[in-house]
Parts: sequence; structure tokens; C-alpha cells
Amino acid sequence: MAKKKTTRTRSTRPDPIVAEPDGSTAVVRDTANEIQTQGDGSTSNAPTFEQIAEAAYHRYLQRGGQDGQDFDDWLDAERSLRSR
Repeated sequence: MAKKKTTRTRSTRPDPIVAEPDGSTAVVRDTANEIQTQGDGSTSNAPTFEQIAEAAYHRYLQRGGQDGQDFDDWLDAERSLRSR
């Protein structure tokens, strides 16, 4: 089965800022280009690798850039994105 080639375009509207469970702010990107298509043609709101990585990086920065909690940052970011 051949994969469809897609292109991503930058949204012209600003990304909304929402509050995280810990009270900090995070940027949410919910464009149609970031919705994943399943093998059966249905769509999923599951966060992409890039979305989770960016959210985890922001958590890392909010903690002052201290190493050693990357796994926890990733899990927290993924959990937060999936709950939306």
C-alpha cells in the first residue's frame, strides 16, 4: 500500500495558549494537518511524535533545563495532550 504524500502548511491564525494541569501555559496546535489517519481510513486525535516532543521540551525548559527527568517530561506531555 503506497503512502500518500502530504504537505504541512503553517496556520495563519495564532496558536491558542491553554493552561496545563500544573498551572503553566502550553501552546496547542490542532490543525487538520496534524490529525493522523489510521490504516482503515478513520482519523485519530492522538498526538504526533512532534507534538509530544515539543510539549516535553517546554516542560524541560519550565523546570530550568535540568537533566534527568526526560522520561517523566515525555509521559506528562503525552498524557496532557491525549486528555484534550
